[in-house]
Order: sequence, then C-alpha cells, then structure tokens
Amino acid sequence: MKDHQLKALVQVADSGSIRAAARAMHLSQSALTKALRELEEDVGAELLTRSYKGIAFTLAGQALLVRARLAIATLEKAREEVRLLRGGAGARIAIALTPLVAATVLPRVLTEFRRVQPDAALALEEGLLTNVVPGLIEGRLDFAVALANPQDLPYEVSFEALAEVPAAPAGRVGHPLAQARTWEALRGTSWVLNLAEASQGNHLVRWLAANGIDLPADTVRCASPTLMLELMRRTDHVGFGPVELIEDPLFGGGLQRFAVEPLPPPMALGILTLRGVPLTVAAKPLAALFARHLRK
Repeated sequence: MKDHQLKALVQVADSGSIRAAARAMHLSQSALTKALRELEEDVGAELLTRSYKGIAFTLAGQALLVRARLAIATLEKAREEVRLLRGGAGARIAIALTPLVAATVLPRVLTEFRRVQPDAALALEEGLLTNVVPGLIEGRLDFAVALANPQDLPYEVSFEALAEVPAAPAGRVGHPLAQARTWEALRGTSWVLNLAEASQGNHLVRWLAANGIDLPADTVRCASPTLMLELMRRTDHVGFGPVELIEDPLFGGGLQRFAVEPLPPPMALGILTLRGVPLTVAAKPLAALFARHLRK
C-alpha cells in the first residue's frame, strides 16, 4: 500500500471520476487506473465499481477511503513537523470549537498562543459533533473543544473532560412564558433544538423521556447556532443551551433564561482527539492553553 495509490483513491472520491482525478493529479488515466488496480491487488478486494452511471465505491472502498484520508493527513503533518524542526515555514493548525468556548476563553487563548507561535496559521470550524467526529477521523482536524457524552463517541475518538456545562431553556426577552418555573408550563410551546447525536438538545430530550416528562411536540430541528439564536430572538421559539452563553451580554443579547426546574445534569466540555495519534508540535501547546483556561 503506497502513498501515491492512497492519494489516487482519495482524489477519485473528491473528483467524482477517474478522468477528473487524473487531470487533478497531472497523470494519464492509464497511470491512475494502474495505481488503483495495484491497490486493489494489495488489499485483496474490489474498491471501485464502474458503470454507465460512473464510479461508485464498494463497502471495502468506503472503509479504506476513510483510513486513506487519515493516513495522508497524518503523513502531511509529519512532513510539516520536520520542516518546522529544520526552520521551515510556519505551522498549520485546524481545530473545531463549540460556541461556548469561542465566546469565553478563545480570545485569551489566542492572545497567549500568538506570543508563543506568532506565525502559525490557524483554521477554526464550528464544534458540532456531526462535524468534529468525521474531521478527526479523516485527519482534517488536529483537535476539537466541544460538548460530548463520552459514551456516545466512537472508539477512535478520545475525550478529555475539562469542565461541566449546565444548560437551561431560554427565549426572547419578554417571551410570554418567561416566568415559567416547571416543564408543565412549557407544554405546547414551539422549540428550536439541535437534535444531533451527543448535542445538548438530544441530551435534553433523553432526560425528559427518562423522567416521564412530555417531549417537545412542535420542534424545529436546527444544527446552526446562528439560526437557532435568531429564531429565539425574533420569534416565540424556545431553545436550550449553556447558561453561561445565554447570560453572556454579547452572545445572549435579547435572550433570557427560563428558571425551570429540575434541569438535566450538566454535559461535559472537553478536548477531543484521535485516539493513538499524538498532537503535532504546534497543536499541543494550543490544546494545553485551552485545557488550562477551561479548568479554571
């Protein structure tokens, strides 16, 4: 299994055809086809099927594609670290952050990090687990700082808990149910929730079901924090999120927390990495800064 063969497999997936992949890699179609054939012989399985509809990945091909992306990304990070040790160009770090972290500790972490590594190129993504887990497994992300229920994470992802995050229902200032104190009082209201696996909305729904409390009947499913906030600010939809964010004067402007009790137990906030893959020389101190500030 060779580097150029794995790159050929990934490029076919990204380009959608052998012709386009060959063009992107500056190879002839026959050379790229040969690399794929040799890869199939190496692993002992058919990876691609060809028909009048185009290229399709077999189950074996899909499984190898995930690992190929990670292998290529890991090798590139290794090359980058060697360049850095030899005085080469600045490092590149890609991370994902939950909005709570972006609104609280990120400004302080960035200030300190720039003093240590002023030339590092930093890329940020939204820290929703639907993005984080594939990003880590495919090697696109160095690490993430996000909310998670550890038991819901795949084995490949390691989680270091750093803090507990209490959450509560919230709505716009002046909401007709703003004085609600029980879940019964919220019965029949319209909700906007992120119901992705391991999200706070999903955590809420599980807890309600476990405690025999009626589940929200009218719910807009939303995976975008920005869209969720705007619905909460501009309509009577009720959301569920971190108390610290709701009460933040900038992030939570126009919102108020509902003092409903009891509440679900807090979720854990922590650093997610790919199990068995060490952080790069550049990413390790950045992760340490997030850990130090969040433990406070």
